[in-house]
Amino acid sequence: MSKAKNTTEILKRLRACFSNVELVDQPIDGYIVPYQDHHQSEYLAPCDKRIEYVCGFTGSAGLAIVLKSKAAFWTDGRYHLQASSQLDKNWTVMKDGLPGVPKPEDWLPKALKGGNGKVGIDPFLFSKKQYEKFDKALTSEGHELVAIAKNLIDVVWKDQPPRPANKIIPLKFNYTGMKWEDKIKLIRSDLKKEKAKALVVTALDEIAWLFNLRGSDIDYNPVFFSYAVVGLTFVNLFLRDEQRSKEVRDHLNASSGIDVTLLPYSTEEFVKSLEGLKGPEKIWASLKESQGTHMLIDNAVTKDSPIQLPKAIKNQAEITGMRNAHIRDAVALCEYLLWLENEVPKGSVDEISGATYLDTLRSKQDDFVSLSFPTISSVGPNGAIIHYFPTEATKRSLTTEEIYLVDSGGQYLDGTTDVTRTVHFGDPTPFQKECYTRVLKGHINLACVVFPNRTKGHQLDVLARQALWKVGLDYLHGTGHGVGSFLNVHEGPQSVSSRATDDAPMEEGMIISDEPGYYEDGSFGIRIESLLVTVKASTENRYKNVQYLTFEPITLVPLMKKMIDVKLLTSDEIEWVNAYHSQCRDIIGKELEKQNKKDVLEWLNRETTPISV
Repeated sequence: MSKAKNTTEILKRLRACFSNVELVDQPIDGYIVPYQDHHQSEYLAPCDKRIEYVCGFTGSAGLAIVLKSKAAFWTDGRYHLQASSQLDKNWTVMKDGLPGVPKPEDWLPKALKGGNGKVGIDPFLFSKKQYEKFDKALTSEGHELVAIAKNLIDVVWKDQPPRPANKIIPLKFNYTGMKWEDKIKLIRSDLKKEKAKALVVTALDEIAWLFNLRGSDIDYNPVFFSYAVVGLTFVNLFLRDEQRSKEVRDHLNASSGIDVTLLPYSTEEFVKSLEGLKGPEKIWASLKESQGTHMLIDNAVTKDSPIQLPKAIKNQAEITGMRNAHIRDAVALCEYLLWLENEVPKGSVDEISGATYLDTLRSKQDDFVSLSFPTISSVGPNGAIIHYFPTEATKRSLTTEEIYLVDSGGQYLDGTTDVTRTVHFGDPTPFQKECYTRVLKGHINLACVVFPNRTKGHQLDVLARQALWKVGLDYLHGTGHGVGSFLNVHEGPQSVSSRATDDAPMEEGMIISDEPGYYEDGSFGIRIESLLVTVKASTENRYKNVQYLTFEPITLVPLMKKMIDVKLLTSDEIEWVNAYHSQCRDIIGKELEKQNKKDVLEWLNRETTPISV
């Protein structure tokens, strides 16, 4: 990881704000900094990376608490090693999920000296659920959570980057499979059922999906900064002036009688519009909307957003697009793996040059727009850092002696990809082969499962861990996440995780990743990830007339046979590997022929020959 950032001066300036009466109505004893923007986004634009500014952590999940005399930072298992290397001595790293590590809401009340402590937050950076969790924990110990109008990090961040306002493009019907006007009608139908007069939407991917628009304001995510309020008789969309192009206005000039009013994008304009809706009638704002938003609504419906589920359940056009995008994406990845096979023995490839070459190969495929996240290109011990991204200071060369893990994906006009393959260009050790094979067994176990409709992802998670648990191994991340259709690479409400949180039941048309792994600190990392689409299963019986579901792979990239200890596989698992490789050979092979990549086709045919005991 990169050298730890010296945060002494930054923390000094931030703490000086705690008693500045021009910024806070009353002195505070601490300040909470989440990894969030006003839209509760997973990935952030540079201007919203307040965590990175205040403590130096560059990962995509975390929470910092700064008190007068101490500072603590929490992140999950993906980033434990990264946080330990990136934070300086001013910070205590809390490795969330490990035994004995308190949750931030449990640590904070005890860390405040005496009673009547006051802790500040920016309410627009906390969902209502997050806010209530901290508020309950603090008030139960005699402390107070204080909403502060001005974000204190923004006050001390003198060279904060400007907010992007990049071009917005309409997405054609052959990609979306549904007109935006029909989506508005769907939402209005839900509003009527709840007897609500309007829906407030701040999630950027929900707005992009709803209006069939895409942008590039946040790297790797085809979204744009906006707010939306959908009423029974009106639709307000908040956009920056420079993004209201003729193309966008023509797209929103509906012939169905639905008028969209374009308003300036700013928190002030958004607040003003919500204040204008105040009254006895109900307004729909999900629990994931910010506390700042909920403070402006008198009578809120706090159910999940009605956009979330239809966005997650892909229609036929979206599924077809995802399949087609993955075919072209697989061509680039197969081409890359062949190139590595030839170049690694020469000692000419490192983590950065490898990732750059893969990015270039992807960019040559039709309808490519961007990467879907920064390519994780990791050799040996770097592979044990789950969300590692190479830098000039940390890059390692690919050799025939160490495992190489590459986790990458692309944004295409017709779909979003996310695939991980783990390879070795020499002779893997017996232990490495065992670990790879046990990860593969878990991958197959989840990919093959047949389950009743409405089963939740956390009920399936054990399937991916069983073979690892049998020998006392595990991994500290979720097994699967939803994926958008030319949208965010991580999407809810479905997931596969050991944590029984608020994951939604699996339904036909949902897309999920299947990515078990194993990470040996200081040595290697193994992960196998493919995307699966949820489809109806043909079962002999239908108990209580329940429809059963299963998964089909849409990622078609060969597994590395030399990493497999075939003796650890059952006959059914061997059959699955051979059937999967047959699919890769048939479907990707045709595309390779079409693109006249004969050398890659030869490699694919070799890598997909059947295995046997």
